[in-house]
Amino acid sequence: MESLYLLIPMSIVLVFFIGVLFWWSTRSGQFDDLEGPAHRILMDDDSTSKREDQLPD
Repeated sequence: MESLYLLIPMSIVLVFFIGVLFWWSTRSGQFDDLEGPAHRILMDDDSTSKREDQLPD
């Protein structure tokens, strides 16, 4: 029973802290573009052709 006196306030503080972090992340624009990074990975612009200065003599 004594452990509840410690665990309940700790859980309330933890929920408050998580709420503040979520509020900060939404206000700072962390969730503005969810699909952009995924499309950027798929549209990577790697070229496989060798340049002239890399060819062996």
